Amino acid sequence: MNETPPSLLGFTTYLMSRTGKVARSRLAERLTERGLRLWHMAVLAALVDFGPHVQRELAARLAVDRSDIVKIVDDLAVAGLVERARDTTDRRRVTVTVSPAGRALLDRLHAEALAVQEDLLDPLTGAERTQLAALLRRVYNHIQDDAGVPRSGR
Repeated sequence: MNETPPSLLGFTTYLMSRTGKVARSRLAERLTERGLRLWHMAVLAALVDFGPHVQRELAARLAVDRSDIVKIVDDLAVAGLVERARDTTDRRRVTVTVSPAGRALLDRLHAEALAVQEDLLDPLTGAERTQLAALLRRVYNHIQDDAGVPRSGR
């Protein structure tokens, strides 16, 4: 029997954490069916949203270890979803660009993510979904503004 202690249900942070884990797991399942991971989707989204990136800048933008970004980009390049090019002035710099196939795949992945979102938010009305998204965006912006600021108790 898996029953949540009622005292934990009083913590919004606990509810956000558990809900986030379920959402992540469900989306990851759908991506796994395509042979992908969440980081693959994140890299494609960053390249579509922000344009070509030098590989190490892409790692910094997504807060991914540089050695991990190499593997992720390698996977995407082998699948024909991104293209890499060495900088002619600095051979250590590798620029990554999304390919047309990568852009098309990201469109399909967005549809998958929306389907997961629809399922998770099914108990909410349209107005409640809008309100929830606005509130979460405010909290997210707050924690982004405070990124790198030490907190007491850590």
